[in-house]
Parts: sequence; structure tokens; C-alpha cells
Amino acid sequence: MSSRHKVEAMTDQAPTAESDIPGKPTSASRTTLSHIMTHNDTNLLGTVHGGVIMKLVDDAAGAVAGRHSGGPAVTASMDEMAFLEPVRVGDLVHVKAQVNWTGRTSMEVGVRVLAERWNESAPPTQVGSAYLVFAAVDADGKPRRVPPVIPETERDERRYQEAQIRRTHRLARRRAIMELREKRMSEGLDD
Repeated sequence: MSSRHKVEAMTDQAPTAESDIPGKPTSASRTTLSHIMTHNDTNLLGTVHGGVIMKLVDDAAGAVAGRHSGGPAVTASMDEMAFLEPVRVGDLVHVKAQVNWTGRTSMEVGVRVLAERWNESAPPTQVGSAYLVFAAVDADGKPRRVPPVIPETERDERRYQEAQIRRTHRLARRRAIMELREKRMSEGLDD
């Protein structure tokens, strides 16, 4: 990793005396959660309910965020959840998660969802993906600093750069919405 990216990985703000928290490599918190789907997980169409998959995604991402940050972390947002293929009863689902990017107190966790038949030896198929943002919190629920993530591979570096783009879009979207709300309020329009 270039020295520029090492500095950028340290924090999402200008370097301060607080930014001396040692970084952690991507592999330090990477996690896979596996679960076999049963009839209890189905929707009215007979496939696995999207909410069941979303819970597994949040569980795996939360484990990764807690491991990376060294303590409690809460889900701040789910940017994207793409369902690529249906999941069926009897599928063994693998939810693979890793920290893609870190800011001062937040982390983006990328998640891939794979499924394979429990009784077949065919390779798993990617059935979903998601990006979640977690905030590290202390015992009082206040934000706390997180270690910077250190990308280890070219793939990790690409994910880090893509996560920065998603963060920029999240912040711009939030800013535009707040400006629109302020404008409507100043015009006496009540939502």
C-alpha cells in the first residue's frame, strides 16, 4: 500500500494527536457466518424471506465491526442490499463480511452472501451483497475511535477506494436532503 493510502487509512479527518491508534489489517476481523435455511425461514412464495437474509447480513457485519473496533458497534445504515438469486429451503448460506473502510468512529462493512445446496458438492453461488455502516460506541453509547483498516491485497485496496466513493455519496445525499428540508421550512411548508 502506498504511503498516501496509509495516511488516508488512518482517519477520515485531518491527522490529529488522536490518530495514533494502530491500524488493523483487513484479515484481522474478516468473518464468515454459515446457516442452513429451513421452512421457518420462508416467505409466501416458498423461498427464503429477504428479511432472514438481511438479519444474517447484519449479524455477520456486526461481528466484523465489533472485532475490528475492539468493542460494541451499532448499525448506522445499510447502503445497499442486493438480492441476486433466490435462496431456497435446504440451502447452506455463507455470509462473508469484512471492513472495507474506516473513518474516525465509523466503519463500512462489505458483505457477500453465497448459497449452496446442503447435500450437493457444487460450488456456492453468490446470491446477495450489501454495504453497511457501523459506528463504534462506548458503554454510554457515545461514539469512540476505531483503528484504521489496512488493506492487504489489491482487492482490499479496490474495496477501500470504492467505500470512499460511497461515503462521499452518502454525505452529499444527506447534505442535499437537509438543505431541501431547511428550504421547505423557511418557506413555511410543513412536512
